[in-house]
Amino acid sequence: MTLGTDRARFESSARPLVETQLSTVAPALREAVAYALSVGGKRIRPILVYRAARALGRDDAPALEHAAAAIELVHTYSLIHDDLPAMDDDDLRRGQPTLHRAYDEATAILVGDGMQVQAFCLLAAAPGLDADRRLAMIDVLAAASGFPGMVGGQYLDVSATGGALTLDALKAMHNLKTGALIRVALALGGHAAGAGEAELAALDRYGEHIGLAF
Repeated sequence: MTLGTDRARFESSARPLVETQLSTVAPALREAVAYALSVGGKRIRPILVYRAARALGRDDAPALEHAAAAIELVHTYSLIHDDLPAMDDDDLRRGQPTLHRAYDEATAILVGDGMQVQAFCLLAAAPGLDADRRLAMIDVLAAASGFPGMVGGQYLDVSATGGALTLDALKAMHNLKTGALIRVALALGGHAAGAGEAELAALDRYGEHIGLAF
């Protein structure tokens, strides 16, 4: 399997799950969500979901598409909010106008908010898993994307603007801001594939290293 194959799998199998969720949403809002999801992107996190399950011999686990869609929604929401004037105030993302420039700031905030919520809806409905496993997936994604993870890292980044950071502080910031979602992508793939505690711990160690490298 190549990276391109996994990207194609995401586009054909996971992304439609998001579109189905949005079938009753106002057309203009649906269009903004589609724009945010279509502005390039390497789909690294969904690919890691697939690769974790493949390493465990469960590449066909039915919950994988829900997990892949959920992690990409959280990642995309984080980029939308990161680009806002109150944060990085970026005009371009992957060579295209950022969502708040293509539409407006209020729409960007609402799209990001909605994506975050829909990610957890997807995990709650992940097929082929018992309730405890679904709750575990929700728990790890909440921790990775919230104050103990991505949000905490973004706060450290914003707080450090204009100041000097030690190497340890820089590592801590990136471990939370970027590394947390890398690690949880592997965890979600592991949970979807029915991984045990030892396997999840191994995936987490691997994710910690590639998250910092990324």
